[in-house]
Amino acid sequence: MKKIGLILIFLFFASTAYAEEIIVLTVDGVINPPHAEYVLKGIKKGHEIKAEAVIIQLDTPGGLDSSMRDIVKEMLNSSVPIVVYVAPKGARAASAGAFITIAAHIAAMSPGTNIGAAHPVAIGEKMDKTMAEKVTNDAVAYIKSIAKERGRNEEWAELAVRKSISSTETEALKKGVIDLVSPDLQTLIKEINGWKVKTPQGEKIIRSKNAKVTEIKMNFRERLLNFLSNPNIAYILLMIGIYGIIFELSNPGAIFPGVIGAISLILAFYSLQTLPINYAAAGLILLGVVLFILELKFTSYGLLTLGGIVCFALGSLMLFDTANPIFKLSLSVIIPVTIVTALFFAVLLRLAYKAHKRKPVTGVEELIGMRGIAKSEFVQGRGMVLLHGELWQAVSEEEIKKDDEIIVEEVRGLTLKVRKG
Repeated sequence: MKKIGLILIFLFFASTAYAEEIIVLTVDGVINPPHAEYVLKGIKKGHEIKAEAVIIQLDTPGGLDSSMRDIVKEMLNSSVPIVVYVAPKGARAASAGAFITIAAHIAAMSPGTNIGAAHPVAIGEKMDKTMAEKVTNDAVAYIKSIAKERGRNEEWAELAVRKSISSTETEALKKGVIDLVSPDLQTLIKEINGWKVKTPQGEKIIRSKNAKVTEIKMNFRERLLNFLSNPNIAYILLMIGIYGIIFELSNPGAIFPGVIGAISLILAFYSLQTLPINYAAAGLILLGVVLFILELKFTSYGLLTLGGIVCFALGSLMLFDTANPIFKLSLSVIIPVTIVTALFFAVLLRLAYKAHKRKPVTGVEELIGMRGIAKSEFVQGRGMVLLHGELWQAVSEEEIKKDDEIIVEEVRGLTLKVRKG
């Protein structure tokens, strides 16, 4: 019994030696609703398993204020220590990323990284001087309160917002913006072992020496929504939607273009709800589409098409109304889409329009305008004609003799109305 007891005690300690767990999240890209949902879900998972820490490996140019605040609020109220690690080399924690890094219980950076440039940028609307000052003051108060809560450099935090200053990892460590510089994730995990942090539930000592590291990646839904939040993808989906719907309207019953167009428009509308839309630019794009369609109806010798291209290109350049480059459309997307759109309307829809207007080539309608030969002299306006190798009864208001050439003017059942050719 004594041996069994010793074995059980050994197994207990062996099983609990690696009971501690650390969750690692990776945020690479713009801070948007999908990334916020991913981080919040990871922190919630940390609470559920009572993790030693949640490490957020961060590389971002910034993002939406609302998404950033959702993340920061969760971090400040977390009972599980949150570690933000700006990595790998060459990464940055700019704009919204600076707020998130400062809000961490432990802030770390990899060599060759930078943090800062947190001045707020207007998205979706133009701000006058007074409004811009209000927004800046609000951001300053917010980042200073975060820095004070975490015991970081409030003066630097204010300058990061007001003056858009940015610091390397060495400068940030020296100025008290971050807590340590680590070359890689494994080194960071070792260095935070025994670190004491303050949480809403009291102080907690991190035991990371033998902790199991669990990396949680974005699921398919989060990756898809993050992909759709890219302004270039939103723009392409919008164009595909327009192509599909117009092609379906031009060719009722095609079905496939309409289905693809409707799905693309729905996905585009999801993307556009988080992006700064300039409605005047959207109007220019629609005007360009209208000019392309008018080119199909009227002969303008290319002037309508040229006007459509100009409207379409200008509207695309102005579509996302913000000075923030992360929400700007790429020229490498605008130029090909404009060219494809011009070709789509100038060539494909023109062919469809011509096919719609083409004279029927089957049935009695094809007989109208055909030439034939009178096989008898018309008596009282009636006679026989040879057409297409077939004899037809015909009537005419003109005097027609045998072997005269005739032209069909009208089809009346099985009788043709003709005139002399």
